Amino acid sequence: KAGENQLSIADDDVIEGLRELADIIHRSGSKAVLQINHAGSAAVAEITGTTPVGPSAVVNPRKGGTPREMTRQEIAGIVDAFRDAARRVKEAGFDGVEIHSAHGYLLNQFFSPLTNRRTDEYGGGVLNRIRIHLQVIAAVRAVVGEAFPLLLRLGAQDYVEGGTMAADSEIAAREFAKAGVNILDISGGFSGYSIPGVTEQGYFATLAEAVKKVVSVPVILTGGIIDVQVAERLLAEGKADLIGVGRAVLADSQWAQKALESLRGQGD
Repeated sequence: KAGENQLSIADDDVIEGLRELADIIHRSGSKAVLQINHAGSAAVAEITGTTPVGPSAVVNPRKGGTPREMTRQEIAGIVDAFRDAARRVKEAGFDGVEIHSAHGYLLNQFFSPLTNRRTDEYGGGVLNRIRIHLQVIAAVRAVVGEAFPLLLRLGAQDYVEGGTMAADSEIAAREFAKAGVNILDISGGFSGYSIPGVTEQGYFATLAEAVKKVVSVPVILTGGIIDVQVAERLLAEGKADLIGVGRAVLADSQWAQKALESLRGQGD
């Protein structure tokens, strides 16, 4: 965990509580997808009680501190942990599961050359750096079944010198789609969730558009979108198939309903 208030899905004891959360979301008429994640070197030792681990023993650009490099056996254990987490997601009654590989967390750390300096089969070129992703996808798909929606949130560019670029993510996105990911959720920024110096809504539009061109699965665009008119314009321009809204919904739980009413009003 990278924060004390992050929910856990690390053991079966939490399934019942998460089932209550899924039920609350369903009562509003919405589908519920749970995101599963491992913080890797972004984990806080004071919270977890263990030394943070990562693909390589290099300083985490997001929070500082040097993790312990993971062994192959530990990597296999992480794959199993994602598998077990996905099983719990389904048992708790959620409608889908999203694998988190963005924002400087563990899978992003493997993808990024900033934090992955390994010389074995998990390091080097893009295909090696996403080997763990493909293993996680296969393990998750095996436990949830073919019909259960599987999303992957991809940090498509680090925006840090020496980090991942859009071309890397195009390669990765194609592999993820081939491996069975149903929807790609595009974000960016290793040490933050934005592009330095860019404040306009939908600031990851160029990344989402690039990924959309190389895959046949739906692509979600995120990036500071708070106005429904902006969301509609980005969709009309073909930047993505779906829009992800976060902060606006946290600020106003009725945002989606108001957005629908606004669009219906325009249709009249």
